Amino acid sequence: MLETSATISRQYIDAVSVFEALEEALEEATQVRGGMYWHAGPPTSPDSKYLVRTTPAGAETSLGARTPELDAIYARFTQRKRESAERVSGLQAALVQQQRLNRALRVGRVDPLVVALLNRLASTKLSDYFRVVGTHALYAYEAAAGVRLDAEALATRDIDLLWDTRKRIIFSTQLARVDSSMLGVLKKVDSTFRIRKSQKYTAVNKDGFEVDIIRRERAGDDPHPIKLSDEDEDFWVVQAQRANVLLDSPSFSAVIVASNGTMARMNTVHPATFVAFKRWMSTQPGREAMKRRRDVLQADTVQKMLEEYLPHL
Repeated sequence: MLETSATISRQYIDAVSVFEALEEALEEATQVRGGMYWHAGPPTSPDSKYLVRTTPAGAETSLGARTPELDAIYARFTQRKRESAERVSGLQAALVQQQRLNRALRVGRVDPLVVALLNRLASTKLSDYFRVVGTHALYAYEAAAGVRLDAEALATRDIDLLWDTRKRIIFSTQLARVDSSMLGVLKKVDSTFRIRKSQKYTAVNKDGFEVDIIRRERAGDDPHPIKLSDEDEDFWVVQAQRANVLLDSPSFSAVIVASNGTMARMNTVHPATFVAFKRWMSTQPGREAMKRRRDVLQADTVQKMLEEYLPHL
């Protein structure tokens, strides 16, 4: 474990500031989605005007006949929408510049595919239904701690996403708005992703990179088995032992940087939960010896990070 240089640390801080400002601007922009326009009145009253509010989906709602109050509402809305668009555009340009600096200074080392996948979840409003668990969570911890972990602790060719079954109904509603399947969401990032026939909770791309979607063991009114959509080819989410511990853990979030400079927010579990879970996994007799040794290595590494670099957590 090595501390990042002062130059890299400064660049990371600057880049994260822009990234988070853009996150806020995009959230604010949702408040002025759609539009407003003045609609001519009926033939019996051709000079009258009615203010209509539109949604991105095309729905329209009349707010009433023109009045000074509606004139003011229309003026405020159009001003806010214009200012929001200018802010988002400016911050997007600033982020492009920061990402170029990230790449030039080698600030990050996460696989660009991982960053692209996380950004896709964010842009489709699906991030709230998943937590990154397993080895990839280490990238969030090292980013927050300002260190670089040893390569052996980070070695992996898959990412584990823990799906929150408690939110399955609103998840299904949101997924239907953005795509026909969860696999479809992934294929917007890499069209070569396919569900493995022998392992229906895993999608693999042409390079052998895998995305696993897991869930807590069945509890309460959880249905079982669960498929994430009605499409023929989509994830059948697998139960993971003691995944409820990860689901109930305090959340932890950090901005990670890819080797190409791009950035994404990673939502995962609290580092202390990661440590405890990895120590438990290392004691499981049915787990491969090599994986148990890596469990211990990862637990020890994150414990050291907590004590030396993240004591405030």
